[in-house]
Amino acid sequence: MTSSPDSSAPRAGSGTVADAARGNWVDRFGPLWLKPYARLARWDRPIGWWLLLWPCWWSVALATGAAGERWPSLWFLLLFLIGSVAMRGAGCTYNDIVDRDIDAAVARTRSRPIPSGQVSVRQAWLFLGAQTLTGLVVLLQFNFFSVVLAISSLVIVAAYPFAKRVTNWPQAVLGLAFSWGGLMGWAAVFGSLAWPAVLLYAAAVLWTIGYDTIYAHQDREDDAIVGVRSTARLFGENTHKALMVLFGGTTVLLLLALVAAGAGFFAYLGLLAFAVHLGSQIFRLDIDDGALCLKLFRSNTAAGWLLFAGLVIDAAVRA
Repeated sequence: MTSSPDSSAPRAGSGTVADAARGNWVDRFGPLWLKPYARLARWDRPIGWWLLLWPCWWSVALATGAAGERWPSLWFLLLFLIGSVAMRGAGCTYNDIVDRDIDAAVARTRSRPIPSGQVSVRQAWLFLGAQTLTGLVVLLQFNFFSVVLAISSLVIVAAYPFAKRVTNWPQAVLGLAFSWGGLMGWAAVFGSLAWPAVLLYAAAVLWTIGYDTIYAHQDREDDAIVGVRSTARLFGENTHKALMVLFGGTTVLLLLALVAAGAGFFAYLGLLAFAVHLGSQIFRLDIDDGALCLKLFRSNTAAGWLLFAGLVIDAAVRA
């Protein structure tokens, strides 16, 4: 893909990143020394840590209601927030280290810090270590079962950057990793797992495959050129039908999780609002409109709030 001389897209080495929103807080306010690392961790794009955080917060809120408590633990919510920012940044850093050659060949990603030369591979590894250490400090605040549970996810996390090279379903591997918080929140509250958490985790996996398929349609043409696989390429013109299955499955599994946890009216109301939001994404989607794909992908932050609010209100009302 080529651009005209007057294109507004940033050039490699210009400092900004092509796939980040213009005028984001990192570009506007970040110290010069910090900007390349903030971009490497995607601090300029909070949607990623929100999507990692939602299964954690949903699970905490669901467990709160099941335990008969009035409000979710603010301490747990804060820990998951800090942990999500740190580990999402670590995951992005690791992904960019592994994918640096592929990123250099794709128009949307060649301006990222490593392929553009803003950060060396050695510096990226050191930054990865600092973020991972932060995540470890957060993790150690939870009970022993939660610590072991979190560590058991590392194999999936490490495998994800390589999935796009060997399978048409890298979004499924991402879902397995990104949805782990659906188990963690329940484990933090109860020190064990139960069917509501497992069902919520499975729902979040399908949700992740769906929203990341929408996101991947931005790169469909470039991915085909460099040989990167994705569900966007796999589904192609059948993406709307696939999303009906994925988002429909998400809704059904969440419904079963609510039933298993003994949730009340407001939890189901939150689920209904969440499902309507997912349906609107399918209805509005144009897979050939990259800007719309990105907008719909980012809108899942709002979808997460709808379900979380329903779970929190339900626990408060029923306690």
